[in-house]
Amino acid sequence: MPVVRLVAFARLRELFGERREIALPEGAKVGDLWDTLLREEPHASALARGLRFARNGALCGAETALCEGDEISLLPPFGGG
Repeated sequence: MPVVRLVAFARLRELFGERREIALPEGAKVGDLWDTLLREEPHASALARGLRFARNGALCGAETALCEGDEISLLPPFGGG
């Protein structure tokens, strides 16, 4: 079971905490991590639109495989001007 570090920002931080470790089954992908988090906080699905993921500092997709010690960041949509 790989253990990954989760880093969340903005409203996602309020729901899931700023930093924490999560154990996932072998072969898990970023999308599996998100599904695990949604089982904990189902109403977080409202934040999925525009949500981006980063694995070890590089943007990635839900199909990206996870490895022991990866740091996964949850990046909500943001705006600026």
